[in-house]
Amino acid sequence: MDNRIVLDKEALAGEFISLVTPDSLSYKEREVTDLLKEKLLELGFIVTEDDAAAKIGGNAGNVYAFLPGDLPGDPILFTGHTDTVAPGTGKKAVRHPDGRITSDGSTILGADDFAGITEILGGIRAVIRAGIPRRDIEILFSPAEEVYTVGASVMDYSRVRAKEAYCLDLSGHIGTAAVQAPSLVSYSVTVKGKGAHAGFEPEKGIHAIAVAAEAIASLRQGHIDEETTLNIGTIEGGTQINAVPALCRVTGEARGFDHEKVLTAAESVRKAFEAAAEKVGAEIKYEQSVHLHTYRNGEDEPVVRHFRKACESLGIPSKLQVTFGGSDVNQYILHGIRGLVISSGMFGTHTTSEYCCEQDLYDGAQLVAELACMRTEEL
Repeated sequence: MDNRIVLDKEALAGEFISLVTPDSLSYKEREVTDLLKEKLLELGFIVTEDDAAAKIGGNAGNVYAFLPGDLPGDPILFTGHTDTVAPGTGKKAVRHPDGRITSDGSTILGADDFAGITEILGGIRAVIRAGIPRRDIEILFSPAEEVYTVGASVMDYSRVRAKEAYCLDLSGHIGTAAVQAPSLVSYSVTVKGKGAHAGFEPEKGIHAIAVAAEAIASLRQGHIDEETTLNIGTIEGGTQINAVPALCRVTGEARGFDHEKVLTAAESVRKAFEAAAEKVGAEIKYEQSVHLHTYRNGEDEPVVRHFRKACESLGIPSKLQVTFGGSDVNQYILHGIRGLVISSGMFGTHTTSEYCCEQDLYDGAQLVAELACMRTEEL
């Protein structure tokens, strides 16, 4: 890294706390979105927000920002998401003497994904202040990522010029990157039976919950092979204890590294429910949604080579791994943008034990700065 770049660990921690403090549950990111737009404008970015809010039923859209640079070549894209999971209302960040930052234990912290956003802002700010030549920089902050990346799914990617994206949205210490992610299909099955009095004439009914139970029992769940999982996530039905339930609804998901296998796994659910329903004359309604398409980055791709080179320049060990979780990168790949999900130093995500470390915020900002200034033609 150029020795003119100066990062302030105290300032990074303060900015992180300022970003996690507002409530920003999925579909309700307005306050933090406005804050981020102000910060980007202060850095000199051209900033726009799209109409994703209207499309997904939220109150904030995708924030896209562009900052021209001095170096030749395509722009570089840095991305993160503005929403958090529950419990995420009334978050209070607590700094500890050992450098950890946690919540007060009653909510998640919000390091997912405000650690990554803090590092993006901090790294780029340091580069600008140092006056070092940089690439054209694009930024995309998306809403509602935690609910199957719906914000990024409605983005107009014709506006994005970059072919190389770094999504700071992975757990672990800085230097970790995920080169493979799964396809994900969710489904719902509604069983329509026939109501009847459970005491006087149960034989006149068709027990919708029993149909669902038989179908579920016939399915193999969990790892159905080494790269595919299937899960029944919720089941609800019936209206009262003395009535044969006429309706039952079941939801779940399938995910894996082979898209066709994932579709086949979801199809097995439909077939199992149809078979169970046919035995007793029930009906079913099956619906599914494809949320994510699997991808894998080769180690020779520029986005991977540049990441590893930047880590090497900073003396940070790099580690490539696979993840069974999705991210906005699953959407970028569909639009010709080769993305890499990289760690922002968050741990215990989606729990009230979530935390990040001040040193990781510093290292992550360093990595962003290094990537922004990298002369890719030299690789």
